Amino acid sequence: MTKFPITGHLLQGGRPLGVMLIIASTLFFSTAGVFTKGVYADAWSVIFWRGVFAALLGILYLGMIGRLRTEMRRMRRVGWCLAFIYASGTAAFIPAFKMTSIANVALIWSSAPLLAAMLAWLWFRQTVSFGFVLATLLAALGTLVVVWGSFGSASLAGDLLAVWMTAMMVLIMTIYRCYPDAPTTLPTVMASLILLPVAWLRADHMLIPLDEIMITSLFGVTFVVASVTLSEGSRHLASGETALLSLGETPLAILLALLILAEYPSVQTLVGGGIIMAAVGWYQWAMLRAERQSPKRQ
Repeated sequence: MTKFPITGHLLQGGRPLGVMLIIASTLFFSTAGVFTKGVYADAWSVIFWRGVFAALLGILYLGMIGRLRTEMRRMRRVGWCLAFIYASGTAAFIPAFKMTSIANVALIWSSAPLLAAMLAWLWFRQTVSFGFVLATLLAALGTLVVVWGSFGSASLAGDLLAVWMTAMMVLIMTIYRCYPDAPTTLPTVMASLILLPVAWLRADHMLIPLDEIMITSLFGVTFVVASVTLSEGSRHLASGETALLSLGETPLAILLALLILAEYPSVQTLVGGGIIMAAVGWYQWAMLRAERQSPKRQ
C-alpha cells in the first residue's frame, strides 16, 4: 500500500501518545479497501480523485510545517525516482482491490516488512539469523498459498498487482536506507500528480455521481491523516513496536470488508494469511525484543 511518511514534529508526548497515534494510523490505513470497493467508480477514477485531494492536502501540510521548500530542494534524482516508484505502486494498489478480495491484498501487503529486510540483507550484506531466513521463507510460502487460491479465476490479476505494489514499497524502503536524507513527503505528492493526467485519460470520471466523488476525495484525506499519525506516532516508539502495532492494519482491513461489504475471505486466503501473519508477527516481536535488550548490553 502507498504510505505517506510525512516529516514535522507536531505533537509532544510519550509512549502512550505514540501508541494512540499508531493505532489511529492503522485504523485509517485499513479503510483503503473499503473506500476503493465501496464505490462503483472504476479504479482510475478512484486514483484521480484520491490523488487530487491527497496532493492538495500534502502540499498544504508541508507548507504549514515549513518543509515545502526544503523538500523541493532535496528532490533531485533520488526524489523523482521515489516519486515514479510510488506512482507505480499506487497504480497497482487501487486496481488490485477492484480485481481481487481486500483480504488478499491486505495479506500480501503484510509481508512487506520481511521482504524489505531480505532486500536490505542482499543490498547491504548484513548478517542475518536463521530465524529471519525461516520467517522470510514462511512469508513467501504464505503469499504463494494466497495467490494459488486465485489461479484459474479473474482475481489472479489483482493478486499479482498486489505483489507488484508490495515490491514497489519494499524497494522504496530500501532506497530510504541508502539515502536517508531523501525527501519523505514530496515524492508521494508528486506521485499523485504524475498519475493525474493518466487517470484523467483512462477514467470514466465524468460519469461518477457527486457522492462517489466525495467518498473518493475523503479517501485522499484519510490517506494523508493516516500518514501524519504514522509519522508522528513512530517518533515516540521503537521501530519494532511501531511495526507490531501497524500489523493490526491487516486484520482490521479484512474485518471492515466483512462488516461493510460482506466480503468473506476464501479458505486459501485464511491459510496463507495465517502463515504470513505468524511469520511477520514473530519476526517483528523478535526485532522489538532485540531493540529493548540492546541498551542493556551497552
